[in-house]
Amino acid sequence: MIDHKEHVDVDAEANGHRSLGAAPERKALPAPAAPQPGRRSYGWIWLVLLGIAGGIAFHSYQGVQQEKAAQATVQERKSANRALTVAATPAHRGDLPIYLRGLGNVVAYNTVNIKPRVDGPIVNVNFKEGQFVQKDEVLVEIDPRTYKAAVDQAVGQLARDQAQLKDAQVNLARYQKLWDEQVIAKQQLDTQAASVGQFEGTIEADKANIETAQLNLNFSKIRAPIAGRIGLRQVDIGNIVHATDTTPLAVITQMQPISVLFTIPADQLQPVLAKLRAGAKLPVYAFDRADVHQIASGTLETVDNQIDPNTGTSRLKAIFNNDDNALFPQQFVNCRLLLETRHGVILIPSAAVQLGPQGSYVYVVNADGTASMRQVVQGQTEGNQVQVTSGLKAGEMVVTDGQDKLQEGSKVQVRNGNGSGNGGQAGQTQ
Repeated sequence: MIDHKEHVDVDAEANGHRSLGAAPERKALPAPAAPQPGRRSYGWIWLVLLGIAGGIAFHSYQGVQQEKAAQATVQERKSANRALTVAATPAHRGDLPIYLRGLGNVVAYNTVNIKPRVDGPIVNVNFKEGQFVQKDEVLVEIDPRTYKAAVDQAVGQLARDQAQLKDAQVNLARYQKLWDEQVIAKQQLDTQAASVGQFEGTIEADKANIETAQLNLNFSKIRAPIAGRIGLRQVDIGNIVHATDTTPLAVITQMQPISVLFTIPADQLQPVLAKLRAGAKLPVYAFDRADVHQIASGTLETVDNQIDPNTGTSRLKAIFNNDDNALFPQQFVNCRLLLETRHGVILIPSAAVQLGPQGSYVYVVNADGTASMRQVVQGQTEGNQVQVTSGLKAGEMVVTDGQDKLQEGSKVQVRNGNGSGNGGQAGQTQ
């Protein structure tokens, strides 16, 4: 404990120094508080109690974790012994069609613009818009009176010239007798013979004029050049039409048969050409825009003579009978060209094939109810079916659903029904 007097002297001395400017002022430090009696004796007791509580909590935590670990081990053992439910179907031998697919556009086999070939007012329209017309059916009638009068005039001209020819022929016969009797000169006989020939030529020209006039009269009735479906009428009754008009009266599209133009990649063209050179008739099937429902079936007719360099595709033309008129011009369809059919190959659903670091594999259900991984080699894929060239035998069950839970040797139980959704037969519960 510091003496009070000494403290005062120190302060005085410090003030004296401050007055002389010898040293800076220092503040006195407060005296430490004296410890209260009994506080130090309780501190270690609290430390001991906290240590005991921490130990109890730690041992309790360890017990809980050990219990959880034991439960997890038991659960794993149960899971290991429990069979996993999967869907499976047997590999089978069957036929696999090989299709070449392409987007197609329906095109009328023939398209005809109906135009007049003579001038005149339209007096009658004999068709309804959108109806099917037959070949040579009268569609439109143009006023025929002018052309009928031309026919009559040509016929009258022919009759006059025929009468003149007859008179010239009679005179020629007379001149011939007179020449035989040496009454007239040879020049007069020759002149009459030339007159006969002239009239004969005139008569031939008259006949041609009659044919021309009759043809124009026939053209006054506009007929359908082909059978097909006629479109909307472009010109109404009463309008005067001309042979030089650019707007057609209507358009006829041939619907039966009908053609479809579709494209395939250029690298698939050679097998098609080889089939055509061999004389094969390749079937073509037209499907709807969703490529689900078949609309019609036809036959490949030809292949275009060049490849489109912009798209790297080749155009093909197929012909469809279209008896039910299911195909319509300018309709978009999905085409499938049947190139070949592979018979007796091993097929499995595409859902059964998995990809791994070593390639394609499947899980096979063994006779003892376990699953094993099997490496396979895939062939052609068509729709939901995959050809397997090696690694499987017909009749072996392959898992189609639930492969993500399986390991080598896992116990499995095949559920009834087909979970693959691919049309294959489902395995029975084991």
